[in-house]
Amino acid sequence: MRLSELFILAMGLSMDAFAVSICKGLCIEKEKNKTSIALLTGGFFGFFQAVMPLFGFYLGISFRRVIEQVDHWIAFFLLSFIGMSMIRDSRKSQEYKKRGGIKELLFLSIATSIDAFAVGIMLAFLKVNIFYSILWIGFITFILSSVGVQLGILLGNKASMYSQKVGGGLLIFMGVSILMKHLGIWA
Repeated sequence: MRLSELFILAMGLSMDAFAVSICKGLCIEKEKNKTSIALLTGGFFGFFQAVMPLFGFYLGISFRRVIEQVDHWIAFFLLSFIGMSMIRDSRKSQEYKKRGGIKELLFLSIATSIDAFAVGIMLAFLKVNIFYSILWIGFITFILSSVGVQLGILLGNKASMYSQKVGGGLLIFMGVSILMKHLGIWA
């Protein structure tokens, strides 16, 4: 997987965490330390977005020999399904994303990284360097989530919905790209 493709994948995966971070920024009280909340939120989301693909990768390696003939189709369907789910979820109420506290942040970090687990399974079939990949995914998610909190403070609720749609679209694009490359349509 090329660096540009990994960057697009990391951006797509981080968009749901970015959207939640914006919502978190909306709820920060004026007297709280906004920078430490932004860094903590970025740290939680970045960590889980990096760890979940690793788990998925090792699960995928277990089954790689069995389904290597259809791996490109699996990647296409997984990424497209996750992307469509993100787009669909962008229309739902954002209220559940606005809660505070470490316990809620942990829950939201896990919830937003489930798609990264599925992507980790897909990465096993692409034979990528998983450690390099998860570093990129975690780093991009950390940056976007930290920025998302700050944007939430400044912008308002509408930016959250659009970031999920963009993330879903990027994941669908990655699925189509993988399929087209395997079929020899794209180089």
